[in-house]
Amino acid sequence: QVQLVESGGGLVQAGGSLRLSCAASGRTFSGYALGWFRQAPGKEREFVASINWTGGTLYYSDSVKGRFTISRDNAKNMLYLQMNSLKPEDTAVYYCALSRSTSTIAIRMNAYDYWGRGTQVTVSS
Repeated sequence: QVQLVESGGGLVQAGGSLRLSCAASGRTFSGYALGWFRQAPGKEREFVASINWTGGTLYYSDSVKGRFTISRDNAKNMLYLQMNSLKPEDTAVYYCALSRSTSTIAIRMNAYDYWGRGTQVTVSS
């Protein structure tokens, strides 16, 4: 079993930055793909970013490409999402997730086996 806990969310003005963290416990996540997803009120959960097990391959949704950076520290069992130039449309609950089925990047929700409970990010205009 793997437990994932997100932190770092909050309220920020448009144009500002936040850094989300995701701590894994129960089992090392080295060797597995990791991802960030988000869900805005009244909308479906959507893919944000994914990183392969080495951290050498990254993939982003078009809506965050160039503004967000995903990274991981396998020694610390930590996943990060640096979010810059935030926009009101980035407001959502952000979730980290781990995929046991692949060590490369994963975009589909059903590729992920473990999920955190989420952290709220609110961007004011």
